[in-house]
Amino acid sequence: MGVADTTPESERTTLPLFPLQTVLLPGAHLPLHIFEPRYRQLIVDLITETVPDRLFGVLAIKTSMVREVEELEHVHEIGCAARLREAERLPDGRFDIISTGHRRFRLLSIDSRSAPYLLGTVEWLDDVALPAGSAEAAAQLGEAVKAAHRRYCAAAWEHDDWQLPPEDTDTARLAYLLATDCLLPLPDRQALLEERQPLRRLSLACRLLKREAGFLSALHAVPPPPGELAEPVKPAHLN
Repeated sequence: MGVADTTPESERTTLPLFPLQTVLLPGAHLPLHIFEPRYRQLIVDLITETVPDRLFGVLAIKTSMVREVEELEHVHEIGCAARLREAERLPDGRFDIISTGHRRFRLLSIDSRSAPYLLGTVEWLDDVALPAGSAEAAAQLGEAVKAAHRRYCAAAWEHDDWQLPPEDTDTARLAYLLATDCLLPLPDRQALLEERQPLRRLSLACRLLKREAGFLSALHAVPPPPGELAEPVKPAHLN
Protein backbone atom coordinates (compact mmCIF):
# COMPACT_ATOMS: atom_id res chain seq x y z
CA MET A 1 0.00 0.00 0.00
CA GLY A 2 1.26 3.50 -0.80
CA VAL A 3 0.73 6.78 -2.57
CA ALA A 4 1.80 7.01 -6.19
CA ASP A 5 1.95 10.81 -6.19
CA THR A 6 0.34 13.78 -4.46
CA THR A 7 -2.73 14.18 -6.67
CA PRO A 8 -5.99 12.79 -5.24
CA GLU A 9 -6.86 10.94 -8.45
CA SER A 10 -3.72 8.83 -8.36
CA GLU A 11 -3.72 8.15 -4.62
CA ARG A 12 -3.45 4.42 -3.99
CA THR A 13 -4.68 2.47 -0.99
CA THR A 14 -5.73 -1.04 0.02
CA LEU A 15 -9.37 -2.02 0.53
CA PRO A 16 -11.05 -5.29 1.48
CA LEU A 17 -13.10 -6.37 -1.54
CA PHE A 18 -16.69 -7.55 -1.58
CA PRO A 19 -17.63 -8.78 -5.10
CA LEU A 20 -21.39 -8.67 -5.68
CA GLN A 21 -23.88 -9.22 -8.45
CA THR A 22 -24.89 -5.59 -8.29
CA VAL A 23 -23.44 -2.08 -8.62
CA LEU A 24 -23.20 0.23 -5.63
CA LEU A 25 -23.53 3.94 -6.41
CA PRO A 26 -22.13 6.73 -4.22
CA GLY A 27 -24.70 7.80 -1.65
CA ALA A 28 -26.83 4.66 -2.06
CA HIS A 29 -27.55 2.39 0.91
CA LEU A 30 -26.68 -1.31 0.64
CA PRO A 31 -28.22 -3.81 3.09
CA LEU A 32 -26.50 -7.21 3.21
CA HIS A 33 -26.96 -10.46 5.08
CA ILE A 34 -23.48 -11.81 5.90
CA PHE A 35 -23.16 -15.57 6.32
CA GLU A 36 -19.83 -16.76 4.85
CA PRO A 37 -17.05 -17.07 7.47
CA ARG A 38 -14.58 -14.83 5.63
CA TYR A 39 -17.15 -12.06 5.32
CA ARG A 40 -18.09 -12.44 8.99
CA GLN A 41 -14.43 -11.81 9.75
CA LEU A 42 -14.48 -8.78 7.48
CA ILE A 43 -17.42 -7.31 9.40
CA VAL A 44 -15.62 -7.91 12.70
CA ASP A 45 -12.55 -6.15 11.29
CA LEU A 46 -14.70 -3.25 10.12
CA ILE A 47 -16.50 -2.91 13.46
CA THR A 48 -13.24 -2.95 15.42
CA GLU A 49 -11.67 -0.61 12.84
CA THR A 50 -8.89 -3.07 12.17
CA VAL A 51 -9.86 -1.98 8.67
CA PRO A 52 -9.50 1.84 8.69
CA ASP A 53 -12.57 4.08 8.40
CA ARG A 54 -14.92 1.07 8.15
CA LEU A 55 -14.44 1.10 4.37
CA PHE A 56 -14.60 -1.85 1.98
CA GLY A 57 -14.75 -2.02 -1.80
CA VAL A 58 -17.83 -3.20 -3.69
CA LEU A 59 -17.28 -4.43 -7.24
CA ALA A 60 -19.77 -5.85 -9.71
CA ILE A 61 -19.04 -9.33 -11.00
CA LYS A 62 -18.96 -9.36 -14.81
CA THR A 63 -20.97 -12.54 -15.30
CA SER A 64 -23.04 -14.92 -13.20
CA MET A 65 -20.83 -17.72 -14.56
CA VAL A 66 -18.00 -16.56 -12.27
CA ARG A 67 -18.09 -18.60 -9.07
CA GLU A 68 -14.66 -17.74 -7.70
CA VAL A 69 -13.37 -14.19 -7.99
CA GLU A 70 -9.62 -14.53 -8.33
CA GLU A 71 -8.56 -12.33 -11.25
CA LEU A 72 -9.07 -8.72 -12.30
CA GLU A 73 -11.03 -9.81 -15.35
CA HIS A 74 -13.70 -11.44 -13.16
CA VAL A 75 -15.02 -8.04 -11.99
CA HIS A 76 -15.56 -4.56 -13.37
CA GLU A 77 -12.49 -2.47 -12.64
CA ILE A 78 -14.48 0.54 -11.41
CA GLY A 79 -16.15 0.02 -8.04
CA CYS A 80 -17.42 2.00 -5.10
CA ALA A 81 -16.08 2.03 -1.57
CA ALA A 82 -18.80 1.39 1.02
CA ARG A 83 -18.75 2.62 4.61
CA LEU A 84 -20.27 0.32 7.22
CA ARG A 85 -23.08 2.20 9.00
CA GLU A 86 -24.95 -0.42 11.03
CA ALA A 87 -24.20 -4.02 11.96
CA GLU A 88 -26.38 -6.45 13.92
CA ARG A 89 -24.75 -9.69 14.99
CA LEU A 90 -27.19 -12.61 15.00
CA PRO A 91 -27.06 -15.44 17.58
CA ASP A 92 -25.45 -17.85 15.09
CA GLY A 93 -22.65 -15.40 14.20
CA ARG A 94 -24.11 -14.06 11.00
CA PHE A 95 -24.59 -10.31 10.50
CA ASP A 96 -27.20 -8.02 9.02
CA ILE A 97 -25.49 -4.82 7.93
CA ILE A 98 -26.21 -1.54 6.19
CA SER A 99 -23.47 0.31 4.34
CA THR A 100 -23.47 3.44 2.19
CA GLY A 101 -21.65 4.12 -1.06
CA HIS A 102 -18.78 6.52 -0.39
CA ARG A 103 -16.26 7.04 -3.22
CA ARG A 104 -15.37 5.46 -6.55
CA PHE A 105 -12.14 3.65 -7.22
CA ARG A 106 -10.29 1.74 -9.94
CA LEU A 107 -9.06 -1.73 -9.00
CA LEU A 108 -5.39 -2.22 -9.84
CA SER A 109 -4.61 -5.63 -8.33
CA ILE A 110 -6.11 -8.41 -6.20
CA ASP A 111 -4.47 -10.12 -3.23
CA SER A 112 -6.12 -13.40 -2.20
CA ARG A 113 -3.43 -14.53 0.29
CA SER A 114 -2.86 -11.84 2.91
CA ALA A 115 -6.27 -11.98 4.62
CA PRO A 116 -9.26 -14.35 4.89
CA TYR A 117 -11.06 -12.10 2.39
CA LEU A 118 -9.86 -10.50 -0.82
CA LEU A 119 -7.80 -7.32 -0.67
CA GLY A 120 -7.41 -4.91 -3.55
CA THR A 121 -4.95 -2.18 -4.40
CA VAL A 122 -7.06 0.68 -5.68
CA GLU A 123 -6.76 4.28 -6.82
CA TRP A 124 -9.50 6.78 -6.06
CA LEU A 125 -11.47 8.25 -8.96
CA ASP A 126 -12.95 11.72 -8.65
CA ASP A 127 -15.09 13.61 -11.13
CA VAL A 128 -13.71 15.82 -13.85
CA ALA A 129 -14.32 19.44 -12.86
CA LEU A 130 -17.35 21.13 -14.39
CA PRO A 131 -16.40 23.64 -17.09
CA ALA A 132 -16.76 27.32 -16.32
CA GLY A 133 -20.19 28.72 -17.13
CA SER A 134 -21.96 25.34 -16.95
CA ALA A 135 -24.38 26.24 -14.14
CA GLU A 136 -27.32 26.92 -16.47
CA ALA A 137 -26.82 23.67 -18.42
CA ALA A 138 -26.53 21.75 -15.15
CA ALA A 139 -29.78 23.25 -13.86
CA GLN A 140 -31.64 22.40 -17.08
CA LEU A 141 -30.32 18.84 -17.09
CA GLY A 142 -31.17 18.49 -13.41
CA GLU A 143 -34.80 19.45 -14.01
CA ALA A 144 -35.04 17.07 -16.99
CA VAL A 145 -33.69 14.08 -15.05
CA LYS A 146 -35.93 14.88 -12.06
CA ALA A 147 -38.93 14.85 -14.39
CA ALA A 148 -37.86 11.47 -15.80
CA HIS A 149 -37.40 10.19 -12.24
CA ARG A 150 -40.92 11.34 -11.26
CA ARG A 151 -42.40 9.62 -14.32
CA TYR A 152 -40.59 6.37 -13.54
CA CYS A 153 -41.47 6.35 -9.86
CA ALA A 154 -45.10 7.26 -10.45
CA ALA A 155 -45.39 4.21 -12.70
CA ALA A 156 -43.34 1.88 -10.51
CA TRP A 157 -43.94 2.62 -6.83
CA GLU A 158 -46.57 3.66 -4.38
CA HIS A 159 -46.32 7.33 -3.45
CA ASP A 160 -44.65 6.68 -0.08
CA ASP A 161 -41.92 4.45 -1.53
CA TRP A 162 -39.89 7.24 -3.13
CA GLN A 163 -39.04 10.91 -2.86
CA LEU A 164 -36.97 13.46 -4.72
CA PRO A 165 -33.52 14.29 -3.34
CA PRO A 166 -33.21 17.61 -1.45
CA GLU A 167 -33.23 20.73 -3.60
CA ASP A 168 -29.66 21.56 -2.63
CA THR A 169 -28.27 18.22 -3.91
CA ASP A 170 -25.17 19.03 -5.92
CA THR A 171 -24.83 18.22 -9.60
CA ALA A 172 -22.22 15.52 -9.03
CA ARG A 173 -24.48 13.44 -6.73
CA LEU A 174 -27.88 14.01 -8.33
CA ALA A 175 -27.74 11.28 -10.99
CA TYR A 176 -26.65 8.69 -8.44
CA LEU A 177 -29.43 9.51 -5.98
CA LEU A 178 -32.15 9.50 -8.63
CA ALA A 179 -30.94 6.20 -10.11
CA THR A 180 -31.03 4.58 -6.66
CA ASP A 181 -34.85 4.54 -6.72
CA CYS A 182 -34.94 2.74 -10.06
CA LEU A 183 -34.29 -0.89 -10.91
CA LEU A 184 -31.83 -0.30 -13.72
CA PRO A 185 -29.98 -3.24 -15.29
CA LEU A 186 -26.47 -3.83 -13.99
CA PRO A 187 -24.71 -2.56 -17.16
CA ASP A 188 -26.62 0.73 -16.93
CA ARG A 189 -25.73 1.20 -13.27
CA GLN A 190 -22.10 0.40 -14.07
CA ALA A 191 -22.12 2.99 -16.85
CA LEU A 192 -23.41 5.63 -14.41
CA LEU A 193 -20.72 4.68 -11.91
CA GLU A 194 -17.95 4.94 -14.50
CA GLU A 195 -19.00 8.29 -15.99
CA ARG A 196 -16.77 10.97 -14.48
CA GLN A 197 -18.23 14.05 -16.19
CA PRO A 198 -21.25 15.18 -14.06
CA LEU A 199 -23.22 16.69 -16.95
CA ARG A 200 -22.77 13.60 -19.11
CA ARG A 201 -23.81 11.47 -16.12
CA LEU A 202 -26.99 13.51 -15.70
CA SER A 203 -27.73 13.17 -19.41
CA LEU A 204 -27.17 9.41 -19.25
CA ALA A 205 -29.42 9.09 -16.19
CA CYS A 206 -32.13 11.06 -17.96
CA ARG A 207 -32.04 8.77 -21.01
CA LEU A 208 -32.08 5.63 -18.88
CA LEU A 209 -34.97 6.74 -16.68
CA LYS A 210 -37.03 7.86 -19.68
CA ARG A 211 -36.43 4.49 -21.33
CA GLU A 212 -37.40 2.51 -18.23
CA ALA A 213 -40.48 4.64 -17.60
CA GLY A 214 -41.53 4.01 -21.21
CA PHE A 215 -41.13 0.26 -20.72
CA LEU A 216 -43.27 0.32 -17.59
CA SER A 217 -46.00 2.32 -19.28
CA ALA A 218 -46.02 0.16 -22.41
CA LEU A 219 -45.97 -3.17 -20.59
CA HIS A 220 -48.18 -2.10 -17.68
CA ALA A 221 -45.65 -3.88 -15.48
CA VAL A 222 -44.75 -2.81 -11.98
CA PRO A 223 -41.56 -4.06 -10.25
CA PRO A 224 -41.67 -5.02 -6.56
CA PRO A 225 -41.28 -2.10 -4.14
CA PRO A 226 -37.65 -1.36 -3.16
CA GLY A 227 -38.06 -2.85 0.32
CA GLU A 228 -39.66 -6.07 -0.89
CA LEU A 229 -37.14 -7.49 -3.34
CA ALA A 230 -37.18 -11.25 -3.09
CA GLU A 231 -33.51 -12.01 -2.47
CA PRO A 232 -30.74 -10.20 -0.63
CA VAL A 233 -27.67 -9.33 -2.67
CA LYS A 234 -25.16 -12.16 -2.41
CA PRO A 235 -21.39 -12.20 -2.90
CA ALA A 236 -19.59 -14.54 -5.23
CA HIS A 237 -18.25 -17.73 -3.71
CA LEU A 238 -14.55 -17.33 -3.07
CA ASN A 239 -13.76 -20.92 -2.09
